[in-house]
Amino acid sequence: MSYPLPAVPGIITAEQVAQTARSIALMQEPSGAIPWTEGEHTDIWNHVEGAMALLVGGEREAAEKAYEWVVGMQRTDGSWPLKIVAGTIEDASGETNMSAYLAVGLWHHWLLCEDRAYVERMWPFVRRGLDFAVGMQLPWGGIRWSQEWTTTGPDGVPAHRNDGSLLAGSSSIYQSLRAGVALAELMGVSQPDWELAGGRLGHALREHRDLFMDKSTFSMDWYYPVLGGAVRGPAAHDLLAERWDEFVVPGLGIRCVDTNPWVTGAETCELVMALDAIGDRDRALTLYADMQILRTDEGRYWTGIVYPDNVNWPVEQTSYTAASVILAADELSRTTPGGGIMAGDTLADHFTELGLGCGCERATV
Repeated sequence: MSYPLPAVPGIITAEQVAQTARSIALMQEPSGAIPWTEGEHTDIWNHVEGAMALLVGGEREAAEKAYEWVVGMQRTDGSWPLKIVAGTIEDASGETNMSAYLAVGLWHHWLLCEDRAYVERMWPFVRRGLDFAVGMQLPWGGIRWSQEWTTTGPDGVPAHRNDGSLLAGSSSIYQSLRAGVALAELMGVSQPDWELAGGRLGHALREHRDLFMDKSTFSMDWYYPVLGGAVRGPAAHDLLAERWDEFVVPGLGIRCVDTNPWVTGAETCELVMALDAIGDRDRALTLYADMQILRTDEGRYWTGIVYPDNVNWPVEQTSYTAASVILAADELSRTTPGGGIMAGDTLADHFTELGLGCGCERATV
């Protein structure tokens, strides 16, 4: 199936979205991997985000080539290596948020393509990835951020688990679990363990953010509970208001970290999508327009800009920044059936808090 390319009037045209999608495809390696930029490493989370953007931008063949690479790299425990450079594993540790995110990508593919046979073929890989993440849940609800691997053999063997839980990573896993349950319903199967885990995780993200590892210097820790969908309503508005002035730089976007005068495009677009999800459209559009300062004539995007000198740094144009721009365009315009996936429009309902009852019942929070 095909759909019009998204556009946001006065900010980005459909032709510019197509140009940016092509720029991602040009970065793609022959294997299907989408590195951060040419010659750099690939990680599964940003790779899947790139595949989603390719699909929205009309590059279905490149998107499905990217997904083929993903399934070929999955390990028997459901995880993926953290850092892969030109097919060589440079960091074998398995991060839970990366292992879970294929669920979001596959649900997005279903929404745009309605290819049930494709979903059926990809479903086992999604299931293993989410089972790995859920198996790393801590007693209080957060998800351990990673499991280390040795580098013995072609892809190593599992070693110790890290007991810390990342707020941004767990927020992303919450979205992935909702996508996973939606896929399970499509497949006609039950995943009560995911629903129970989602209930406990959602409660932790809303009520116990102090138990997560302290990464508060990063803007991702600020907005991700909203972007991932666990925090909604007045609580979401209050959460974003808490540190708005610390991270938002008018006319440029948002800072990656609160300690440096460095604005980054991907984080800005993610905040745009978080704002859109809670109905704060005016500020979403303003920030989306502001970050276009990072766009090149070729449709690529610089990673960030250091102010007040307005110097691009690092000197690189990244696939994940370009991907965030495309997905934000679709989110703001709701052009394709995948527009709204970050808002949770098409995901399974929010999980019953703490997974009460049998764990199969869900209620909107």
